[in-house]
Order: sequence, then structure tokens, then C-alpha cells
Amino acid sequence: MDFKRTDFPKDFIFGAATSAYQIEGHGFGGAGRTHWDDFAATPGNVVRAEHGGRACDHYHRFAQDLDLMADAGFDAYRFSTSWARVMPDGKTVNAAGLDFYDRLVDAMVDRGLQPWLTLYHWELPSALADLGGWRNRDVAGWFADFTQAILARIGDRVHAVSPINEPWCVSWLSHFEGHHAPGLRDIRATARAMHHVLLAHGTAIQAMRAMGQKNLGGVFNLEWSTAGDDSDAAARYDAIYNRFFLGGVFRKEYPHLVLDGLGPHLPDRWQDDFDVIGTPLDWCGINYYTRKVMAQGSGPWPHLREVDSPLPKTQMGWDVYPQGLQDFLVRTARDYTGDLPLYVTENGMANADVLEDGVVADGSRIAYFDAHLRAVQAAIAAGAPVQGYFAWSLLDNYEWSLGYEKRFGLVHVDFETLTRTPKASFAKFKSMLRPGS
Repeated sequence: MDFKRTDFPKDFIFGAATSAYQIEGHGFGGAGRTHWDDFAATPGNVVRAEHGGRACDHYHRFAQDLDLMADAGFDAYRFSTSWARVMPDGKTVNAAGLDFYDRLVDAMVDRGLQPWLTLYHWELPSALADLGGWRNRDVAGWFADFTQAILARIGDRVHAVSPINEPWCVSWLSHFEGHHAPGLRDIRATARAMHHVLLAHGTAIQAMRAMGQKNLGGVFNLEWSTAGDDSDAAARYDAIYNRFFLGGVFRKEYPHLVLDGLGPHLPDRWQDDFDVIGTPLDWCGINYYTRKVMAQGSGPWPHLREVDSPLPKTQMGWDVYPQGLQDFLVRTARDYTGDLPLYVTENGMANADVLEDGVVADGSRIAYFDAHLRAVQAAIAAGAPVQGYFAWSLLDNYEWSLGYEKRFGLVHVDFETLTRTPKASFAKFKSMLRPGS
């Protein structure tokens, strides 16, 4: 990571990202119960049944955390708001929740950090889950009400807004594979959740446009798909994971390879929603971590089987494959977004970090960032309009069903004392981003 700012385009944005439930401490400030609290309380769902009740206590320590951001020289902080903090029952505003985000955004602005807001990063209020959650078409209207409530308070100071982080995780991972809340394994629920999450995205964009909000984007997690045999399995996986969501938003269509399996389970007249889903955006965010090698599998649709690869792995068991980031940036611009600005809104790795004598020597993470930043440079050289990069994550945090075991942070967190210790990777970013570099 011997980069300088001048190695990237003028005004290129460097930031770090977090999410509300993973760091704030959901037990504070009158926040309501979420489906993640319910999921974690169910035996077998989360490592040691860990939850986000305290997390990193960012709720009380955000000034310290933002000082670290500013000290490193980052330009922007990508954060999320908790629907259940702002509206504990999903519909009624909690003044203390709005007050917290008011203070948080003011603190970013005071430190010269651009606030990049993600409205929803997976913490659906339990009261709305009881009504069907993402399976219920009404979720689009509920989400628009939340959007209007939070932006009426902080919209004047945020630099950029995206509605929903990683639609694939909200819908497929959570309703088909059952690995995230609400923990379903139901193809009909999956089809409806996939469609409704995009409908909610578009409805929120329209609500924000009506409020005069500027710089609105969408954030999609993409996973490169490599063929492990001569079948169309890799293309099918690509269609489900990547092209369904990008296609819905930017081309107002779903891939046939997905409709072959999910078509019978989509809601009636789903095609009529594309004008809302495809409401124009100002930018597109890509979250990228890894790739999969896919082959034809047995059993019901989608007939997929993952094949192991010889590539180096992160602590998550994910392939380190920076070429996928380069290819996605180029392909997204070519096939979906054209000249629309692209941002890498998440990229990083989990590592078995050890704090020794006050130091975390996370050389493998430094190598990961180095390779992926070079992939960004290669994509820019190939013509992709990439204008920023956000590292995931600022802090070690609650890694959902994996509890507190997997560490993604630039800053080490002792989950007993909550002491923050910047890692070697943090120091590398600080050196790269120092004034005059």
C-alpha cells in the first residue's frame, strides 16, 4: 500500500464504512426490538447467541471513533441509520433516536467528514417482521415513511444517501439460505422479498426526490462467479446474485435465468413496479469481497454446487480475488450504469488479528487492500468512472451470525473493555492519505 492520493483521480474519495446494528449498541437510546434480536435469541442461529445489544458502544463513543477517522485523513464516513432506533415499532418516531443521528452527523461535519448515509443495513423492526417484513408489499410504504422521518432531521447535512445495503443479503441470504434474519428457507418468500426490497428502494428514492434530497444512489453487493464445469451454473449464480438487482434498477428487467425458478412465486403484476424500481440514480455503489466457483448441482432449482478453489482465503473462507473487483467495475459501467459515477462502497477482509504489546500487525489485510486498490486503478484505466473507495470496516464489530469472532476492522476492538487500537492497516491508510501525498 505504497499509494499516494495523486495516484488516483482528482477529488477521488477515500472513506471507511460501518453499520448501525454492528457497532452502536442497540440496547441504548430507546431503540426497539429488531428481527436480528429475535434471530440471535433462537438457538443455533448465531455463534454463542451473541447480539448487538452493546456491540462497540459507538452510541456513547462515536466522538472517539470519528476522531480516528479524521486522524487517518479519510474524506468520508459511510454509516447507517437503524430503523428500529428511529421508529421502535417501525412506524412511530422515537425522538431520542433522531437526536442521536443529529449529534452523529454534526460530529462528522465538525471533523470535515462527508456523511454518506445508508438508510437500512438489515435491522428490521420486529413489529414489521410480525406483519411479514420484506414478504409484505406494504414494506415499501413503511420504508418510505422511515426515510422521510430521518431525512427531515439530517438530510440537510448528509453528502450522499442510499436506501438499502446489499439487497441480495436482505432477500436471498435471509429468505432462501436462512443464514441471516429472519432465517427463512422458502422460495416463495425469497421471490417476494427480492422484488419488494427493490420496490422499497425505488419508493424511497422517489420520496427523497420529492423532499429535494440530492446525490442519491444504490448499493449492491456483487460476487464474481467463475465456471467450475461446462454447464450454465456460473451464469445462473451470477444472475441470482448480481444481475437480478442491477437489472431491476438500471434496466427495468429481471434475468430469465432467475425467472425460470422464481417467476411463479413473484407477486401479481410485478412487472408494473419497474418504473418505481428503476427511478434514476445519481451514483452506484459496489460492495465487493470475493468470488465463487460454481458447477451444476443436484436437487431443486437453482441446481448449484460450489467448487473449492486453490486461491488464498480470508478468515471467512472467501477467495482473495481482486480481479473480480476490476471486472465488476468495468462490467457494471458497460452493461448497466454508463457514465454514472461508481464507488466501491465496501471492500475488506476478516483476519484472525492478534493484539500483542499494543500492536496488531495485520499484514494480510494490508496485502488485500493493496491488491484491490490496484484493481480499482486498473478499472479506471479501462474507462470505468470510479470516484471513491470505502474500506470495510472502520472497527471490528458484530459480524451477524458469526458474532464477534470475525474481525474486519482497521481498528481493533477489545470486546470486553471496548478499547480501540488502530492496526497496521490503519497506519497504512493514514500514511497514504496524509496531507500533500
